[in-house]
Amino acid sequence: MQRMFSTFPNGWPGRGLLLLRFAAGVPLFVQCFTSGLNTSSGGVAWTNVAGLSASALVAAGIWSPLGAVGLALTEAWIAFGAGEIDSEHTMRVFIGLSLLMLGPGSWSIDARLYGRKRIDLGP
Repeated sequence: MQRMFSTFPNGWPGRGLLLLRFAAGVPLFVQCFTSGLNTSSGGVAWTNVAGLSASALVAAGIWSPLGAVGLALTEAWIAFGAGEIDSEHTMRVFIGLSLLMLGPGSWSIDARLYGRKRIDLGP
């Protein structure tokens, strides 16, 4: 699983990745949650479920490659689905792709599960 991530940077770069994950995940989560409460059509329902799950994965930093791809695809569907290009969602597509390439950072659940560990063999 370590090969799926580049590194888990700590310090300021790790905090920057945490902010980037929140900037991508939280707005999509809020949008899908509120539109899920307002509509019940089948076409919108699967987009809301995909958006909720992808944004939760990205914001928490668990299964980051899967969450970043899901976030990028959901945002692309929202951006280009109406027949015209929405610049806000297009920007979030690129943020999701950037998170896919950069990894989750050290402030994530993935870093705790799959990050480098020190093993002491003893005397």
